Amino acid sequence: MHKDHLTGFIQQVLPMSPGRAEQVAERFRPATIGRNDYLLKPGTICNVSHFVASGILRSYAYDLNGNEVTTAFFTTNGYATDLLSFFKRTPAKEYIQAITDCRTWCISYEDMQASFHAVPEFREFGRLNIVQQYSLLKERMLSNLQEPAEKRYADLIQAHPEILQQVPLKYIASYLGIADTSLSRIRKEYSKK
Repeated sequence: MHKDHLTGFIQQVLPMSPGRAEQVAERFRPATIGRNDYLLKPGTICNVSHFVASGILRSYAYDLNGNEVTTAFFTTNGYATDLLSFFKRTPAKEYIQAITDCRTWCISYEDMQASFHAVPEFREFGRLNIVQQYSLLKERMLSNLQEPAEKRYADLIQAHPEILQQVPLKYIASYLGIADTSLSRIRKEYSKK
């Protein structure tokens, strides 16, 4: 598995020379995650952060009624981690599970902290990546409050078309905060456009 995706992602987050991007990327190690395997479960501390080279993962939690709610999808060229647990060293409140077989580049908390101190570009990359992840979370939260499900569905499919092909519809409906039947109706309307 080549680090081209990873170095490209690093340069997208923080423009730098290919040599510097490779220096940042060398801190990451390859990992494989089998379909349905877990990266994280509630009550454990997230000790490893993953850049997704291929595959799809999701995070989910249970609501007060015991319903499983998908809170995020992590796709190719995305970052799969529980930032709060990883950086604050607190127990996670969500699951992170592979929906498909996945290949990732991962870094441990200890290696990331050492890299922050040893490589200035790594520190800046880390800061900008956290800002980017926070921005995605904030945009999703506001979208759930201010946009209809049809728009949220269209945005999801435009940004990540592979999700529709590889993710069970019940996870997509849960992520959008709608019933499976509503998702079926939205999909039919969307396909007519």
